[in-house]
Amino acid sequence: MFKKSRWKIVASIMTVLVILWVGTLAVIYTSSYIEMSEHNKKMLIELSEMHMLNNDFEKLPPSLPKPEKGKHDFSQTPEFMLSTFYTVAFSENGDILEIKNDLQSVHSDEELINLATELIKSEKNTGSKKSLFYHISDKGDYILVSFMDNTITHKNMSTLFRYTLIFGLIALVLFFFVAVYLAKKIVAPLEESYSKQKQFVSDAGHELKTPVSVISANSDLLLREIGENKWLSNIQYENERMSKLVSQLLELAKAENVNSVTEELNFSRLVNGEVLPFESVAFEKGFELITAIEDNIIIEGNSAQLKQLVSILIDNAIRHSENGNEIKIRIFKEHKFACLSVKNKGNEIPREKREKLFERFYRIDESRSGAENHYGLGLSIAKSIVESHKGNIDVLCYDGFIEFKIKIPI
Repeated sequence: MFKKSRWKIVASIMTVLVILWVGTLAVIYTSSYIEMSEHNKKMLIELSEMHMLNNDFEKLPPSLPKPEKGKHDFSQTPEFMLSTFYTVAFSENGDILEIKNDLQSVHSDEELINLATELIKSEKNTGSKKSLFYHISDKGDYILVSFMDNTITHKNMSTLFRYTLIFGLIALVLFFFVAVYLAKKIVAPLEESYSKQKQFVSDAGHELKTPVSVISANSDLLLREIGENKWLSNIQYENERMSKLVSQLLELAKAENVNSVTEELNFSRLVNGEVLPFESVAFEKGFELITAIEDNIIIEGNSAQLKQLVSILIDNAIRHSENGNEIKIRIFKEHKFACLSVKNKGNEIPREKREKLFERFYRIDESRSGAENHYGLGLSIAKSIVESHKGNIDVLCYDGFIEFKIKIPI
């Protein structure tokens, strides 16, 4: 139980850390990429605004100034001067007027022309294609397609992402061990308290066993001496109740603390054998036990404990059956588990109370506490037996039925 709790705490801590890490990584990467893309886009627009065809530039009179800088004024920045640009100018008829490509080893003139032609047809003025930012501008007498090589930007972003991922994973591994340590620290006081509680139940059961036996023996002697007596009958009745409670406490302590000896056994035959003695009990109370037992389901378990488990569940169904006279008991295989189902008609148990059913001394109807020598320990014992067999037990409520379902690995 506490092992599961520790791993749940570790899982919760790691989930929060992973969410924070992924969120931080996504924000850093996305914001950095957007900022760099916007900066490169502005430089590309700057280039387009400053561009003039070589033949037009040659026709300018010497008295006229050269083309003005773009509105963003990136032309003198180191990034602008070190960046790689390509341009393709088309006439209104689609003829090639000019290609500026100083790095033909990277992108050939033909490749740039084909790409520029494709982009003009797409009617999208700005974007990225094949590691190139592009911008299409209408210069009046011609259409200019400008490109900026984005390879270095992509490389930088890939490097940033890779190292952030590597160091983030290393940090998560370290945080995992920290989370395991913290989980142990958090659960340790609860585990210690639960261990002391189990020890108390065991010790109290053993300590009470002797005085209960002495009271029983002395009351029997008194009965022989003085005969029937009202007060003596009360003592004997209450002593029997106390004896039953002590027995249940000892059974609970044994189920929780003792490593039982297991063997390969036929679970189908075991359940069938435990159902038979309850048929007369059920008949007296107006119920019928209906069984559907799949043959030869073999499991590894402790015969005595499993018999006690079946008895607890059938007895519980008989005592709490309402609105019907059938109690259904099934044994079947489900994946790699042997399943025991005990189902009876009854009022639906509220969800908040279902979670407490397997707690010690818990009873749904508190006004009946101790009635019929039942003290709310049966289901606690059943859960301990199931867990000692590495299984699980659930209570289901549907269509007016209450079903206890046990799964034990085959």
